[in-house]
Amino acid sequence: MARPEREVGRIAIFSPNPLLTIAIEARGEGRDDIHLHAGGQGVWVARAASEMGGDPVLCGLIGGETGAVLEPLLERLPAQRRLVRTDTASGCHVFDRRSGQRVLLSRMAAEPPTRHELDDLFSLTCAVALEAATLVICNPDPPQAWPLDLYANLAADAGANGTPVLVDLSSPRLDSALEGRPHLVKINDWELAEFVAGPVDGPGRLRAAAELLRERGAANVIITRGGEPALVLHGDAASWLVPPRFERGAREGCGDTMMGALAAALALDRPLDQAAVTAAAAGAVNYLRHGLGSGERPVIEEIAAEVELVPF
Repeated sequence: MARPEREVGRIAIFSPNPLLTIAIEARGEGRDDIHLHAGGQGVWVARAASEMGGDPVLCGLIGGETGAVLEPLLERLPAQRRLVRTDTASGCHVFDRRSGQRVLLSRMAAEPPTRHELDDLFSLTCAVALEAATLVICNPDPPQAWPLDLYANLAADAGANGTPVLVDLSSPRLDSALEGRPHLVKINDWELAEFVAGPVDGPGRLRAAAELLRERGAANVIITRGGEPALVLHGDAASWLVPPRFERGAREGCGDTMMGALAAALALDRPLDQAAVTAAAAGAVNYLRHGLGSGERPVIEEIAAEVELVPF
């Protein structure tokens, strides 16, 4: 039996727990605005991937009263949706942004899935990944709600069928996914420190820790460091990914925006070095916009011309 043809640009996104987010913002004259949005790591990855020309397919769980509010918000997302319905409520975060900062007021986490719900989402994601050009694996919320072997199995099963797997997970989920030998791991420096259970300050420690990810199974590695240059390990090369430096902005969602742009570029058959440059620019634009997976493609491409990839 012939395997399904892969769709160029198609991105499967394992996003177990899309969130309902509620933000309170100052309108002026003592009045407030309240905004409801779909949120969470996978949602922000999907939004950025779509903006950069990808065709994301969001695979996740949804249920309860919060899910009933969340679902029409997800329909506005420029992505296909493959959602498994649950008996429990989707998670919800409430933020106060009236001060100009994003302050978490309340957080309701989703309940752990049942065995059948977990199996349904796993098999659905695998089916989507078979026809996709890439698979992105995101963290659940709460992180401890899912069995660890799921991440290894998902990475291994997709990879065995030729789908490059991109991982943005924290430990111990990261450790599990590495057993499936993903095509790329993109994490930040504090997640890397958690992975090696030690400091990663300084170029020597940073590279040694990143190389450990490759020893454990990652083919390629990108380590972000906030506004500092990111470390890229690609083949035998090590490089610094240097974006323009901006002093004022918001970091929420920058890594997810970066992953979305990266996944789109790779799904469209761009080389990794070029994809990394575009991804760094997307993260920078998200920072400037105080956005979550947001940014306009023309602006991202313009800033990409200012991103440098230099030898380590």
